[in-house]
Formats: sequence, C-alpha cells, structure tokens
Amino acid sequence: MPNDAGEARQYFRLNIANALWGQQGYEFLPDFPDVLATNYGAGMMAADFAGAPEEAGVRINDRVAEETESKIKDLVPTGIIDESTRLVLTNAIYFNASWLWQFNPRDTEVRPFNLAGGGTVAVPMMTETTKDFYGYARGHGYQAVDLPYSWGELSMTILLPDQGRLEEFEGSLDTAMLDRIIDEIEIDYITLTMPLFEFESEFDLGDTLAGMGMADAFASGADFSGMTRSRDLWIRAVVHKAFVSVDEEGTEAAAATGVVMLTSGPSKEPIPMTVDPPFIFLIRDAGTGTILFLGRVSNPNPE
Repeated sequence: MPNDAGEARQYFRLNIANALWGQQGYEFLPDFPDVLATNYGAGMMAADFAGAPEEAGVRINDRVAEETESKIKDLVPTGIIDESTRLVLTNAIYFNASWLWQFNPRDTEVRPFNLAGGGTVAVPMMTETTKDFYGYARGHGYQAVDLPYSWGELSMTILLPDQGRLEEFEGSLDTAMLDRIIDEIEIDYITLTMPLFEFESEFDLGDTLAGMGMADAFASGADFSGMTRSRDLWIRAVVHKAFVSVDEEGTEAAAATGVVMLTSGPSKEPIPMTVDPPFIFLIRDAGTGTILFLGRVSNPNPE
C-alpha cells in the first residue's frame, strides 16, 4: 500500500503454466508430448487414473492451486475424474501487477453504483484525483479507458456502455469492434473514478464449445488419433475457474482451465469518467494484442 510519503510499491508478475496428465502405461504417440513441450511448454506427467482416480484429481488440483497462488482451488470437481480417464490437460495463469499511477486509498469513498436492472448499490469507489493521462476513447453509446500497469505493455481496458445499454453493447461486441475501439484510444487528460471489485467465477464449457462447432470432440468416436494410435479418446468435460481483484494498488487475477478426456491528444480540461454503471474489462498485452482476462462487472458488491 502507499506509505505516508505518497510512495507506492511497484510490482509485476505473470505466470502461465500448461500441463498434461496422462494415464501411466497408456500408449500415446511419441511425437505428441514432444510437440506439446516444444510449442506449449507442457510436459506429460504420469497419473494413475485407473487405479487411484481420486488421488490423481487431488494432485492435479494441488498443482493448479500452487501455480495460481491458491486463488484457484478444486478446479476439477469430484467425480469428473474416474477409472476411465486417460488424459487431463490443465492451463493456469496468474497475474499480479500494480498500476502505473496508483490510486490513493484516502480518496476512496463509498458511492452509489447503478445496477443494470435499476436501483443502486453502495460500493467503495476509488478516484484518481491528480488527473493523470490515460488512454481514452468515446464512441456511440460507450466510453473506453486504458489503465497501464507499472511494467511492460500490459494494461486493463474498461469498456463502459452508456447507462441501460450494457446488453446491446455486449451483444454487438466482437473482435472487429474491439480492435476498432482499441485503435481509437488516445492519450487524454482524465479524472477517473471506478469501483474496487473482486469476484470468482466458475463455468462448465462443454456445451459452449460443442455449440461453437466442437460437438464431435465430446462424443464417442471423436478423432484424437494425433495423440494415440487408436481413436478411443473423447472429451468428458472442460471446466474453467477465474478470480479477479482490483484495488488502489493494482490487479490480482488468476484463471485455470481443465480438459478431462476419457476413452471410448490531451484536452485542456480533464475528462471526467465515472465507472458506476455495469462495465466490461479486459487485461491485455498491447504489443501482441493477446487478451489474458475478459470479464463483466454488473455489481461490484453482490453480497
């Protein structure tokens, strides 16, 4: 936290870890783990799903928790891994960084946040009172602000639809629109007010991925012959968990995904921007365009 002299601790950390857990003795093609190690940094670790599925699940969950500083626990629910499991793929990401311009906690005060369905909820709102320079864009029905982190080219981009237009804006948001918004962002003089928020989310992505065209992968007869000599593997479940916390110092975020496979120009005056209706945020790498986290805040204080 900032000290009395107004100094702030600067930090940055980004960990990305991939892993494969294969049934010991199962015949995977020799080239398969080599390709994954070379291109994805994922090694193949032996697990005894057939003989001790519960213990294997605990081992996988413990590894994910370790890679995400215990922010993601119990990624793979009890019962998904059983004696027929042959391969589990996990991806974990942990991000912790301070803002380039940190907010002073003394300027944080409780204010109303406007909910999408009407009404308000009281939440702590932090304000950048020194009127710093942020990336900013305004388009038809929205504002966007880009908050840089203290290290590298990573930033958090907040997309703020006008009050009552969240559903319309979210429905029209695609890659082309997002690229256009980011291209329009320019440095400007901003007085920014936004909520502290923290949330956890959990999803089963099986139906979503099947609806996007991967239906065959979730059925017996799926073709994963690039992994094994036979065609007896198919995906039973794809589970995902995420955690995000934003405060005056910066952002801490973690996410993990598990795939379980079975056999069978500055203005003269500062622009005020108050993020108090629901909004969309993304943490991205400006250099590569890679989006690390994407989320929506409908209520910063759901309790």
